[in-house]
Amino acid sequence: MPHTEAVIAFALTSLVLIAIPGPSVLFVIGRSLAWGRSAGLWSVLGNELGSLVPITAVAFGVGSIVAQSVALFTVVKVLGALYLAYLGIQAIRHRRDGFEGASQTGSPRMSTLVVLRQGFIVGATNPKTIVFFVAALPQFVDFHAGSVPLQMMILGLIFTVIAFVCDGTWALIAGAARSWFARSPRRLAAVRGTGGGMMIGLGGVLLLADNKG
Repeated sequence: MPHTEAVIAFALTSLVLIAIPGPSVLFVIGRSLAWGRSAGLWSVLGNELGSLVPITAVAFGVGSIVAQSVALFTVVKVLGALYLAYLGIQAIRHRRDGFEGASQTGSPRMSTLVVLRQGFIVGATNPKTIVFFVAALPQFVDFHAGSVPLQMMILGLIFTVIAFVCDGTWALIAGAARSWFARSPRRLAAVRGTGGGMMIGLGGVLLLADNKG
């Protein structure tokens, strides 16, 4: 176990970083605007579960290899960026779906497992997550206490819980704003298109990410 002081320091650092709107927040807002509050929350859960993949990789030393290898890092970020662009294009293409027989919020029917899987893939292929944990986790680990991978996993789980709460709040806010737009099919189509555009733009941002953070 990492020292209590280190856990508190890491939690506060994580809270500050997570509270500043970044790629995860933009992804969640885009999903909530495109598909509704429920889809936004399931996307948050999938995204945070997916982030456990790079966390585990960093804990067991694989993350540093990816972060330091230009080729591997490029593969990860290109796959992540292309997938985000794909989700954005799908949201724009289907921005008018679900108006007939939709709920009062105008949300189209989407499989929870599909939304969860999509969020997982985005979280697992986020190159900035790898860079952050490679740079941050070692600073809060007591290497003399042993069980370094376990310490890193514990800190990673703390980060994930904080991120879930914060990103979930953004999903609720975006979902609440979307409910007003949902009263008009034209407005809802516009806001879904906006959400899709945000995801495409986010894919472009991640494509420009480098392995130096």
